[in-house]
Amino acid sequence: MSNALNVMKMKQNPLTLKGTDFIKVSDYSSETLTALLEQAYEMKRLQKEGIPHPYLSGKILGMVFEKSSTRTRVSFQVGMKQLGGDAIFLSKNDIQLGRGETISDTAKVLSRYVDGIMIRTFEHEKILELAEHADVPVINGLTDLHHPAQTLADLLTIYEHKGQFKGLKLCYVGDGNNNVCHSLIEGAVLVGMDVSVASPEGFEPNAEILGWAIQQAEVTGSSVTVTVSPEEAVKGADVIVTDVWTSMGQEEEKEARHQIFKPYQVNAELCGQADPDYIFLHCLPAHRGEEVTADIIDGPHSVVFDEAENRLHAQKAILKNLLGS
Repeated sequence: MSNALNVMKMKQNPLTLKGTDFIKVSDYSSETLTALLEQAYEMKRLQKEGIPHPYLSGKILGMVFEKSSTRTRVSFQVGMKQLGGDAIFLSKNDIQLGRGETISDTAKVLSRYVDGIMIRTFEHEKILELAEHADVPVINGLTDLHHPAQTLADLLTIYEHKGQFKGLKLCYVGDGNNNVCHSLIEGAVLVGMDVSVASPEGFEPNAEILGWAIQQAEVTGSSVTVTVSPEEAVKGADVIVTDVWTSMGQEEEKEARHQIFKPYQVNAELCGQADPDYIFLHCLPAHRGEEVTADIIDGPHSVVFDEAENRLHAQKAILKNLLGS
């Protein structure tokens, strides 16, 4: 498996994202998504070679966190610094979003202070309302429905290790009605990968997202399948992805979910059905011994720390194009 940066040889595509929002992957065309990946690769090259790239000199990003995170906070904050700008961290205790102050008022006030707003929250409707009333770009750091920044990092990681998208099969195992799964389905079909999802009955991907993906797959020449059988889904997969069984806000369901998802653990036996040169992705944090065994996530097929690093570079591409001149 190669991790060389010189594998990125995509056709250059122009970007016209300034002043727009980054809410979900399906808002973009295949060409625009590819162009973002090209720029993420360029951000990584510049950082690795120690070349200054202050594209956002003097710009300020307001970071609103209603859900805590290691990777999202650090990667966005460091990304703004490396781009010559700065970031302000705002926890749920620092502002009164949707409590003492309406979302629309918060959006209007923050727009007077910062050049962009990144929010990591629960309800997807909240980011939509924030974007509607903000006069600056709004970036989705995570909602209960979508995690587009993670998907951009995942696609960059896949391309670095596989050198292509077309002809690859990506398999997601676990809770299909999950923000990571939803955004991955959208991103994978846009770049032409086949997608299979294995989840228990009642935990299938959102029907609207799935319907969009199936239609888009006809355009890009890929396919989307959903099954209750993890063995069927993983068969021949080039990329295997999973996520925690219990997300933040679902703690009361932990024991029930553990029993439901136990047959969907990513382990050596299941991965034996995949392509011998498969790679394993997980957005982290991971619970070893639950959704994935230690020998898989810490083994030779795992690229989870490349994936985590690529959050920084992918998000810098987003920031540069939305906030830049």
